[in-house]
Amino acid sequence: MDQANPFETPRTYALHRAEYLVGLAVTTGLIIAHFGEIRWWAAAVLFFHIDVIGYFPGAIAFRRSGGRPISKAYYVLYNVMHSLITQGAVAALWWWLIGPEWALLALPFHLFGDRGVFGNFMKSFALPFEPVRQSGYLRLLDDLGLPHPKPVGHASDPVPVGHTPAARQLVDAGAPKEAVR
Repeated sequence: MDQANPFETPRTYALHRAEYLVGLAVTTGLIIAHFGEIRWWAAAVLFFHIDVIGYFPGAIAFRRSGGRPISKAYYVLYNVMHSLITQGAVAALWWWLIGPEWALLALPFHLFGDRGVFGNFMKSFALPFEPVRQSGYLRLLDDLGLPHPKPVGHASDPVPVGHTPAARQLVDAGAPKEAVR
């Protein structure tokens, strides 16, 4: 919402995603316009390397964790591989070593699709690797008088697992800080 409060309401989140949907539409248009010029095996490699390195290992670790925290390395892998900066570097390296080609459109297609269609952005160490609604966020929406979003990808909201909650500090008017956890 702003630099002092870097979280989003459902409306600003939808607007944020809409910006990436525009990028996805442009990328899709270019893919369609140059369909016959794309080396599809190269496009598949460029498209899938992002998740093979950056998503699948963390998703598997999260599912196997049984409620225990998973390594922050999975979050770092996800964030590095799903970065427009990293994939821009991949595209530049590919361009330099192999040459320019339309298969490189697979990179923005993947990232814009993840963000615009699925709403996947960078992963925070403070949250589970997979999306699980957090009670603190739901309380914030209550305070703002906004409706709760529906659970994402789960039949019901599972207990948040795979991360270690940060210790919270409460400050009551004039009372000393006291650790809650």
